[in-house]
Amino acid sequence: MVRLKSWRFGLTAALLGLALMCPVVASAAEAVDEQPSFTKDIAPIFRDKCEACHRPGYIAPMSLQTYAEVRPWARSIKQRVESRQMPPWHIDKAVGVQSFKNDRSMTDAEIETVVRWVDNGAPQGNPSDLPPAAVFADDDVWNYADFFGGPPDVVIHSTPYTMPALAQDHWWKPEVSTGLTEDRWIRGIEIRPTTVPGRRITHHALARLQQEEEDEALGAASDIGPGLLMEWAVGKQGEIMRPNSGKLIKAGSSIVWDIHYHAVGEQITDTVELGLYLYPKGEEPKFRQVLAAFSTFEGGREALSILPNQVTVTEAFHVMKQNGRIENFQPHLHLRGRGMQMEAILPDGERRVLSLVSKFDFNWHNNYVYADDAAPLLPKGTVLAFKAWYDNTAGLRGNPDPNQWVGWGDRTVDEMGHAWVNVTYLDDADFEAATAERAATLETATDEE
Repeated sequence: MVRLKSWRFGLTAALLGLALMCPVVASAAEAVDEQPSFTKDIAPIFRDKCEACHRPGYIAPMSLQTYAEVRPWARSIKQRVESRQMPPWHIDKAVGVQSFKNDRSMTDAEIETVVRWVDNGAPQGNPSDLPPAAVFADDDVWNYADFFGGPPDVVIHSTPYTMPALAQDHWWKPEVSTGLTEDRWIRGIEIRPTTVPGRRITHHALARLQQEEEDEALGAASDIGPGLLMEWAVGKQGEIMRPNSGKLIKAGSSIVWDIHYHAVGEQITDTVELGLYLYPKGEEPKFRQVLAAFSTFEGGREALSILPNQVTVTEAFHVMKQNGRIENFQPHLHLRGRGMQMEAILPDGERRVLSLVSKFDFNWHNNYVYADDAAPLLPKGTVLAFKAWYDNTAGLRGNPDPNQWVGWGDRTVDEMGHAWVNVTYLDDADFEAATAERAATLETATDEE
């Protein structure tokens, strides 16, 4: 009897152990299945967030379109993604508005997927899981043509410029007539060097609108005139106005170009072209939008003084003379620029940090365009406060010389400090309607949560 009980106990224990092992084996199999692969999990992320730059013949140093191209860079990709250096999106995610129309950053879940994929050996996966190849417009195709049903209505070229093969940086500032004989309203803008070789020598290009204006028509931007129409730089090439809003371009106006060229070892002649999509004749949008350059320091350009081996902080304040909707935030600094903050001080004294870029990177001129339901609505009398940080120490990677005093200048080794901000002006009735609609939207969203 004792032997029988022992045998039965052993059998029972064995069956129990087998039963306990089965879920473990199943879980292990499921875990293997859940490990991300390139074809199923990583390629879709790269299609959406990386390939616009990382493709053959374009601005990134390597293509990331195929597994063979990606695999040698896996560890480097993990480091850049995990630290949020790539994709380039430098808005502080813990401060201010977090809803944007053009957010190209990876989500926390996407970053976690990339990290797990690399940590598990960066497997290729089943080739049949690979998503269709991304389709990009050719460099000579206007990107907004499909959206507007055709190419730009007006294309304005800068006068040609030849950059020598070897030379110091050059700045080309011709003035070119728009050719308009009547006032028109702009609903979309694109800008770019005219040829692919021209993109190699063009550091950035500004197209400033020159026309007669009355101060009261320009609200917070009255100190700079009608302002910049558009800038071309890596990371930015155009914008589409919100419905029923636009930029006014007047008869007899002109474009004052400000183009920064740099030598690339080959003589290249090129122009920059500005494409304007116009509202139909006689159609006038209700709201006017102006792109302002808000300084981040007081006292004019000569006042910018960045001492050697120090961190310098500057700030400036601008009063909004009309109600307005802030459409975007684009910091502009140079190599020692470390960060910039835009804050609203409301007439009642309330302070709201709208956006903060805490890890500015001069290689990427990101324009952060607020989503329709998040663009800040600010009453007239609001003070827009801008603060900028400059790190002129050896601790900042890429600092040309931390022992050098730095002031304002066009050269990359000089410094600047301003924010490009589109403001759409609203009269009192429209401002009250917009704030009421925003409050109702927020209440509905809260109720749904």
